Amino acid sequence: MSSFGLFYAPSETLGFLPRGLERLTEAMRHAVAEKKVPGVSMLIARHDKIVYRDMVGSLWPGGPRMIDDAIFRIYSMTKPIVSVAAMMLVEEGRLLITDPVSKYIPAFGGVKVGVVKGDKLDLQPLKRPITVQDLMRHTSGLTYGFTGVSPVQKLVKQANVTDPNRTLAENVEAMAALPLMHQPGEVWEYGLSTDVLARVIEVIEGARLSEVLHERLFGPLDMTDSAFFTPPGKVSRRADPFPSDFMGGAGVGACDATAPPKFESGGGGLLSTLADYTRFVAMLSFGGALDGRRILSPRTLAFMASDHLGPEVRKDHFLLWPGHGFGLGFAVRTDPGRAPTAGSVGEYFWGGMMGTAFWISPRDSLFAVIMVQTPENRAYFRELFRNLVSAAIA
Repeated sequence: MSSFGLFYAPSETLGFLPRGLERLTEAMRHAVAEKKVPGVSMLIARHDKIVYRDMVGSLWPGGPRMIDDAIFRIYSMTKPIVSVAAMMLVEEGRLLITDPVSKYIPAFGGVKVGVVKGDKLDLQPLKRPITVQDLMRHTSGLTYGFTGVSPVQKLVKQANVTDPNRTLAENVEAMAALPLMHQPGEVWEYGLSTDVLARVIEVIEGARLSEVLHERLFGPLDMTDSAFFTPPGKVSRRADPFPSDFMGGAGVGACDATAPPKFESGGGGLLSTLADYTRFVAMLSFGGALDGRRILSPRTLAFMASDHLGPEVRKDHFLLWPGHGFGLGFAVRTDPGRAPTAGSVGEYFWGGMMGTAFWISPRDSLFAVIMVQTPENRAYFRELFRNLVSAAIA
């Protein structure tokens, strides 16, 4: 049994070509040599066993070699964790995905949609309320202020609704004071939805998000290094990217806190390790349970990993690959072609702004996780990793 909670098995016994996995390592070493990233940490599992685990490069530019327990800023890979916590409440009968968000956060009862008319922004009433399902599948109409330059996105950016000096509750109230970019249920718009979902969880649980996640997920799954900050004693293990002004330009923090932050972002505030996130992904891959601990039922998890968009939802956003829909917290592959990488229909995944990513293929009984810190090259590493893993399958 490895430190990741899974047994190792020879790659060729589980349908992998050893030379293909060697090419994966070589390609990542080449990327490090080209200074695309300081270091990379990777894992592949199939049929409940680890077939590949490797790390290359350094922990930070000019720093020590990449280590087994490096801590990475995972940004939007926070979203699947928060979505699972919400579905645990659904399984307990304390939440319905059809519930209007205003049931838990009354300020959303008066929200409007901003429609551009000439040189003005016309505020129109909602055709229907935002639901919890809208939050989980990103059809709420909420947006990020750094993913575009529409009038609504400019307002979101100006309002600084991820202000680290405010609590999650206070930032979500600020979000509710702004217009939506779209009518609920009509467009897939990646944005602040999971932060609002996190606040719904806090309201139901009567506790801070960090407390809920520790009790429901991090403790039961033995995710000992996952948190919204890095304690001083662990800072030497934190991976860092090359110097870049991208993160500041995007208007988001760098998750550098060494003490519990005031704002716990459900959409992008967590840090984690390869081992911790592997245990979370293994739980998903194994149908909602790990090491005898049941987190979700298999049927609930299958529901989450199904496409919840359908043809009625417009999904031309640049962050959602062609041939994919979106479930409750994950992107879901709906077409064997049209995507930038090979894969199987039904696989589901997500990643973070710094390049961390995971995917699960139920059809192939496979999951993989990559941890990097490179905002500029995040798309490159996601596609490279996926292509080389697929090519290594016999």
